[in-house]
Amino acid sequence: MSRSPDLATLADRSPQGIAGAFGRAIRSGELAPGERLPTVREVAAELGVSPATVSAAWQALRRTGVVVSRGRSGTFVRETPRPWLSPRQRGLVGASPAGLRMDLSRGTPDPSLLPSLGPAFGRVSARAGTGVYQDEPVLPQLRSVLEATWPYPAELITVVDGATDGIARVLEQCVHLGDRVALESPGFPPFYDLVESLGAEIVPLAMDASGVRPESLRAALDARPVAVVLQPRAQNPTGVSMSPERARQLAAVLTRRRRQPLPWIVEDDHSGAISTSPDVSLGSFVPERVVHVRSFSKSHGPDLRIAALGGPAEMVDPLVARRMLGPGWTSRMVQTILHDLLTQARSMDEVSEARRQYFGRQRDLAARLAEQGITVSTPDGINLWLPVHHERAALLHLAAEGIRVAGGTPFFPGDTRTPHIRITSGLVDPEHADEVAAALMAAATAA
Repeated sequence: MSRSPDLATLADRSPQGIAGAFGRAIRSGELAPGERLPTVREVAAELGVSPATVSAAWQALRRTGVVVSRGRSGTFVRETPRPWLSPRQRGLVGASPAGLRMDLSRGTPDPSLLPSLGPAFGRVSARAGTGVYQDEPVLPQLRSVLEATWPYPAELITVVDGATDGIARVLEQCVHLGDRVALESPGFPPFYDLVESLGAEIVPLAMDASGVRPESLRAALDARPVAVVLQPRAQNPTGVSMSPERARQLAAVLTRRRRQPLPWIVEDDHSGAISTSPDVSLGSFVPERVVHVRSFSKSHGPDLRIAALGGPAEMVDPLVARRMLGPGWTSRMVQTILHDLLTQARSMDEVSEARRQYFGRQRDLAARLAEQGITVSTPDGINLWLPVHHERAALLHLAAEGIRVAGGTPFFPGDTRTPHIRITSGLVDPEHADEVAAALMAAATAA
């Protein structure tokens, strides 16, 4: 049994228009997961178009991952994939259908630009992780390197299993049912999920080209949030980095409210070593309330699963104690590898070259878009946030070109949003910049 949305009034009977109609029906629930779509010939007859036109629409839907072909059995709405992911994160992750030429949806670094781990592995003793369970969780030599490069004097520095792990542990320490947490909008979808899972309310923070807007933070503080989460560099999804002047302005907003308890300021520096922007932190102004988290996933390798976390003992000591009741510590072998990567000339040069390459790729793609008539600032990091006329139409158009990007909807905490797509532009090498820019131009104007 198959059903079809009402196509009688469909004005755009191109492949993109047909795919858009079915995509809307799937998103609204009119077509349920597992339901079979009508045949190509049935839809072609109903719309008065060629079967080839409908086939192209079906191909675009398959490329976006919302439907799946089962041969002679027909085409079906894909069952909800990856049940361990939240709806927001499922909106960012799709299948890898045949015909996909470029996956620019993931927000992950280019594997070819990560430093080689071979030399570091070769210098790590097979017994590097051996020790007593109650040993200090951070290797002293790694802590020394981290302290020397921290953006402000932090009372304590520890290591955790990635930036999101560290931020989750901070929020679990200070957020309770009914509390409020201020988060950037647009921002990182897992943060929204995390705050909601703790039973807290999200207070959105508006942004501009220099970071969170001071007046937005001022208004958010009126709601008495217990925490404010910021991405000071290469903000995901916008690629915006906080300027030193903006950091001073935000700190001034906070310090003028000394009559109220200051919220915890949690900073996610997820792209640190590949960012071209200054390493700014509100910890330079209010160190007693700032927890700064620096990830090494984008610069040194996502699967290392390691990040540094620094802040006041009031927060970090209980966090470390709680970890001792769970994972205990981040692998000392991985810590030894990270220390090697942060101190050996070869790996330091490789990371510097990656930073240069990402900046060049972002600059080149922004220039190509300008030639196509779209003006965007060169973003920091590896992502580009592109406004479009219609999000779903843009996704379908790019899918038809064999390019997958992330839709903008999951990056907003609520219903107030503007149509955007996020492109992992750090993966676009100069050889493909013209092609991608032309496809993005067409997608941005698709209606």
